[in-house]
Amino acid sequence: MAQPWETIDRVDTADGVLELRRRGERDFLIVINGRVLMNSSANRSEIALGESACRAVVARERPSVLIGGLGMGLTLRAALGSLPSTAEVVVAELNPVVVQWCRGPLAGLTGSAVDDPRVTVVIEDVSSVIARAAKSGAERFDAIIIDLYEGPGSSTYSRNDPFYGSNALKATASALSTGGVFAVWGENSDTAFEKRLAAAGFSVERQRPGRGGLRHVVYLAEVMR
Repeated sequence: MAQPWETIDRVDTADGVLELRRRGERDFLIVINGRVLMNSSANRSEIALGESACRAVVARERPSVLIGGLGMGLTLRAALGSLPSTAEVVVAELNPVVVQWCRGPLAGLTGSAVDDPRVTVVIEDVSSVIARAAKSGAERFDAIIIDLYEGPGSSTYSRNDPFYGSNALKATASALSTGGVFAVWGENSDTAFEKRLAAAGFSVERQRPGRGGLRHVVYLAEVMR
């Protein structure tokens, strides 16, 4: 018989009650209002997201990477494993408690990736970080990785969606260096999102990592300039 899930921490957020649950030593869930956001045992798309994005820029002298959303730190760990010692990685996370979890009960999943000397964590909306990098004269990122619990889909068709709308994608293109990569996790493929990426100046590759079971989508989009 499977062990029951134990809630080991919970916090009220603007979106509802955020919980960290554990079963055994290495099975974890992050849940909001009863909805599972992340499962430590179902992580192949998150790992593919971090690895694929960073392999595309690993040859650069000092690759600069932005990750939107820390989660359990699995995408961050995958990114770090694909980057040189000279890399600089900024992680934008809205909830400070998630950073605490990654330094506490979740640290063993990633070898304390959040404390890697290449990493800077900012408690900020990733869209604000992108907007600053998109301004004239600002330092650009070589890769921007969006790993949020809600990817592009029917609820993100709006021109003004802060992450996947057409205005946001134009800002993301401006925030990237020449040939930079924009990588996005999604539950399912979304044709409208792919069209918006192309209109914003990206070439688009869609992947479905792994075989069998639940296969999420990873988008790799290269800015064409």
